[in-house]
Amino acid sequence: MSTKIPFYQVDAFTAVPFQGNPAATCLLQQALPEKMMQQIALENNLPETAFLLPAGDGSYHLRWFTPTTEIKLCGHGTLATAHILWEKGLLGGKETARFHTLSGLLTVQKKEDWLQLNFPAFALHEQELPAGMAAALGITPLASYCAEDGRWVVELDSEAALRSLKPDFTELKKFPSVVVTAKTGKDSSYDFVSRSFAPAHGIDEDPVTGSSHCALVPYWRSRLNKSSFSAFQASARGGELKLKLDGSRVLIEGKAVTVLEGFFTIPE
Repeated sequence: MSTKIPFYQVDAFTAVPFQGNPAATCLLQQALPEKMMQQIALENNLPETAFLLPAGDGSYHLRWFTPTTEIKLCGHGTLATAHILWEKGLLGGKETARFHTLSGLLTVQKKEDWLQLNFPAFALHEQELPAGMAAALGITPLASYCAEDGRWVVELDSEAALRSLKPDFTELKKFPSVVVTAKTGKDSSYDFVSRSFAPAHGIDEDPVTGSSHCALVPYWRSRLNKSSFSAFQASARGGELKLKLDGSRVLIEGKAVTVLEGFFTIPE
């Protein structure tokens, strides 16, 4: 005997297949052991695999795993999961997706062909980078801050410097995750760009990182003196986001496209 778990692979923060950030969503009818969820995430070998379990009141329990560990907050995994709920008719167009997570209740609303995540804003404290991190990144930072969730935010002096980064991931694995950011030029349609690195969590470079923008939006609010932004994460795959600081929350909008459907077969 075996159990079949519906599985979807979604490219998040893009409307174009094979761009943005790939995430897997597994639709559960009963809870799985944590070890098995981690094994499935390793089998997928995607930046994140999300596991969705109905809570019985129209809301859901949601957990996210990288190939090596469970994480507390994931933007693109949440976006991908909400996309599947609407695409498969499990939610009506005007309904709000409600997810119980390790970071509390998160909600997603459909805004035409964009989905809007309601996530916490992270407080930031200016600090010097840990010894060796700048060398591992190959940068000279313009400014460096530590967010309340432990990730680092590092500003560079140009978009060109950001795009040309080639970190030493073996050395960078010794440190917490870091997001590198820069202001764009006057001719750009974006306010800022970023790249996100988390080799300590099994992800050398994350293609598009919703949770990093929980720190980036407060950061650029103070730098640019505005509260709404258009941003681009300049990884090889790339992805765009519409952002707004709303009190203690960050509203993150993105698109998504399904690229794969199937089943995981789990022996009983």
